[in-house]
Amino acid sequence: MSMMQEFKAFAMRGNVLDLAIGVIIGTAFGAIVSSLVADVIMPIVGILTGGVDFSGLAINVGNAAIAYGKFIQAIFIFLITAWALFLLVKGVNRMKRTEEAAPAAPAAPSREEVLLTEIRDALRSR
Repeated sequence: MSMMQEFKAFAMRGNVLDLAIGVIIGTAFGAIVSSLVADVIMPIVGILTGGVDFSGLAINVGNAAIAYGKFIQAIFIFLITAWALFLLVKGVNRMKRTEEAAPAAPAAPSREEVLLTEIRDALRSR
């Protein structure tokens, strides 16, 4: 098998495609959450804290600026993203529990098991 054929077989597996789609959707979700925090939540928090603009908060140490306001925003982004993922996983787990609750039909005995059962019954009847 050539290198190109191996790569094509690898790339076309369901798991790889699912992962790629998940990364793309996750990136888009991250952009939405970042906008939500920067454009909606942080201005409200700023109003509640007396008009403080968190994105501009920094401490100057020599020639360096420590932008702790952006760090506070990143914490809010993380918390909202983690909460949304928690709710998503909780919903998926709830759906899985309802699927598992349905009892599965017992598997039919194999031909070998049927023959052994017949032999056992024949020996008992002697």
